[in-house]
Amino acid sequence: MKLARQIGQILFVHSFRPLWISILLCAMQARAEEFGQSLEGDIGLGGYFTHSIIRGNNDKLSVLPYLDFDYGRMFARVDTLGIKTVKLGYGYLELAGRLSQDGFSTNTSGLQGLNARATPIPLGIGTFQITPAGAFMVNAFHDVNQSKGNLYEVVYGGELDLPRVTFYPLAGSEYQSADYVRYYYGISAGEAANSKYAAYQPAGSLDNFLGLIADIRLSGEYHLNCQVRHKWLDDSIRHSPVVNQGYLDTGYLSFSYRFK
Repeated sequence: MKLARQIGQILFVHSFRPLWISILLCAMQARAEEFGQSLEGDIGLGGYFTHSIIRGNNDKLSVLPYLDFDYGRMFARVDTLGIKTVKLGYGYLELAGRLSQDGFSTNTSGLQGLNARATPIPLGIGTFQITPAGAFMVNAFHDVNQSKGNLYEVVYGGELDLPRVTFYPLAGSEYQSADYVRYYYGISAGEAANSKYAAYQPAGSLDNFLGLIADIRLSGEYHLNCQVRHKWLDDSIRHSPVVNQGYLDTGYLSFSYRFK
């Protein structure tokens, strides 16, 4: 089984390489007029909050740039950056990377004997489809850092436009492969021998979430953007000895200028 997983990982990673090359070659032949030549979207500063699910770790609060724009083929969607390639349905096939905060330190009394979990670097392909029925985002990522696991997500977003604010309700699912879950939430035999925790080797995790984005129009082209998201954790994560709750709450609040 271990050999089969290793072969699957190799095929997953290396199959993307010729695919990316083919996509880029096709994209270079696409008509330039399909893409705007000016910056369109929001750039500003935001405060980002993550309620920690790891025992002994504090909640994360950071101040970082807020980016939600298109510039030619390039795009930024808060935590997802990438390049649009060939036309696909109502959108494009995209090469994308994800900014993640799943890594964590084990430099606390409750996690002594465990190894620190490195911040993942998810890279992959996806698409963002804005249809008459709403927006759909589908992504497939591979963590090229320590876990070597895979992430898959499907997200739906609606829209409710009011005079001074637009609401975007969100619903989606995320699948984390067994390698990803085991790296971040499992306990190896060596760690079990050095810590107070028993060995734990979980399977993959399917997590569902709901969220809400509010885009508030201030004066001129200045906007206030906020998001809250509640994710229900699958048993594979929730039953981990290092996890202390069955849900994950995240959010942000940003002030930005909208370029048109």
